[in-house]
Amino acid sequence: MDIGMIGLGRMGANMAARLQRGGHRVAGFDPGAAARDVARQAHGLETFDSLPALVAALPAPRALWLMVPAGAAVDASLEALRPLLQPGDIVVDGGNSNYRDSQRRAASCSGRDVHFLDCGTSGGVWGLAEGYSLMVGGDAQACERLRPLFETLAPSPQHGWGWVGPSGAGHFAKMVHNGIEYGMMQAYAEGFAIMQRKESLALDLPQVAEIWRHGSVVRSWLLDLAADALRDNPSLEGIAPHVPDSGEGRWTVAEAIELDVSAPVITLSLLERLRSREKDSFADRLLATLRDRFGGHGVKPG
Repeated sequence: MDIGMIGLGRMGANMAARLQRGGHRVAGFDPGAAARDVARQAHGLETFDSLPALVAALPAPRALWLMVPAGAAVDASLEALRPLLQPGDIVVDGGNSNYRDSQRRAASCSGRDVHFLDCGTSGGVWGLAEGYSLMVGGDAQACERLRPLFETLAPSPQHGWGWVGPSGAGHFAKMVHNGIEYGMMQAYAEGFAIMQRKESLALDLPQVAEIWRHGSVVRSWLLDLAADALRDNPSLEGIAPHVPDSGEGRWTVAEAIELDVSAPVITLSLLERLRSREKDSFADRLLATLRDRFGGHGVKPG
């Protein structure tokens, strides 16, 4: 099956390479010449230096897969594609877009008889070897047309992917997936921090992590990654305590509030990420001052 991959960053190039290994013809485009060169040299991908050239190289009806940053980049890509598309073409957004944006984009495409699928994609840099988890929203028949692509990208044809609902459903499911991920990561981080602080027991954290990986009820791929990280750098020396977020956790919390669903774990894990960025927390300094004012506990000079 022919597919056009738009966006040849690490994730897009890896997905294109997995599709190509599965017997599909992949033609790629990226506005950056360096990204095109890497994709061509590392994976042997066929690349083009313009969107019109890419679209012209694909047989109709076309399948075009966007792997570009969420937000303005997706809209810009769709705007550039608009005059090049024909009825029956399918555009897939495989990035972490907000599901409301995906619903808007699907409505805009449907007016021109072009199908827009929102595909929540999980798997990260390991997806090339292990496969991707794919949550597809949009027209069910359009999803079925691309079944060969989804089956190739997934860990197996039968597992790890599926059509989950109408437009927006794929990115909504991925949004919640990432919110859950926030909570799981925070729990692991807090647990290992407690063990690290218990200096009198001198726990070997890489050993504990390795033990938990086998048979434990808390075993998971995230724990596998934590075990690798602790084995490579037990004290995590040289790593700043600054945890970014890419938006999905915020969107999940906002949806929980709007839907009157209690989600304290996900919410607090998001707040902890925000807290990690405060190198000189005014709130903590005020807390220390108040504690001293009412209880005479003293403060540490800053």
